[in-house]
Formats: sequence, C-alpha cells, structure tokens
Amino acid sequence: MSRGRTPVTMPPRWVRVRGGYCAPGVHGTGLAPRLVYSSEPFSGSLDDWLGRVADNDSSCVDFDLEDDDCFDVAGHETVYRRFGHTLADVPVLSDQWLWLVDGVGHMLLGTVATADYEDYCDVFESVAETFEPDAGRPSRSA
Repeated sequence: MSRGRTPVTMPPRWVRVRGGYCAPGVHGTGLAPRLVYSSEPFSGSLDDWLGRVADNDSSCVDFDLEDDDCFDVAGHETVYRRFGHTLADVPVLSDQWLWLVDGVGHMLLGTVATADYEDYCDVFESVAETFEPDAGRPSRSA
C-alpha cells in the first residue's frame, strides 16, 4: 500500500489521479472505484465537522443516506457514513470516514458503482483502518 504524504495508506496498484486514487483496469459501469482523502484546519467538534461536510450532501444527485455511525477506527473517534447517489447517470455508493484530530478535519471518501460495491467495500474499510493523522505532517527536527 502507498502512503505518500497522506495519513492513510492507499491500495497497491491504484492509480493516482487528480484529487485521489482510482482502481486500475476497465470497469463495466465506466466508473472506476475511487478513493479521495482530504483535510483542512477546523475548529469545533467532530459533530461540527460532520455538519460542515454534510452541507455538501445536497450537491449529490439522488442523495440517500443509508448508514451513519460513530465508533473507533485506528484509535480515533470516527464518524462513518454510507450514502447512495448518482454520478454520470450511474448509481453509486460512497463510504465516508470523518476524523477531527488536533484542529484538523480529515475525510476519506470511497466511491464505487452500486453494482460493484461488495467487491470494494472491504478495500475502502482497510484504507480507513490505516489512518494515522501524524503521517501526513512534515517531520519536525530539533
């Protein structure tokens, strides 16, 4: 798996593309499974961070929240959401993990065609389990 300078480890052989990583190969739906990690400074609680991120839900065509929960992932309090929506006329499912650590809001989003979800949901989860917020920070030397 490849970590680069992000706090999560991306799957091996996934291709880096603008804004994230895609599974290699040809996909019957025309949409490659995709993982996107992002972060930004954020002052507030994890619930506030969820609210900020959820403000974007209305921009998803046919948005349908299927699951949401809060639990521990990689030793950090985590908000998890799964939602359906439509991209390029293809029904998709997205798994989303949110963390708030030391004033930084982190988000991992895995999106795949609904028909292929069972093949990729464990891949998405395994990437979320690699979350190490200090891994993306430049090292400080004395």
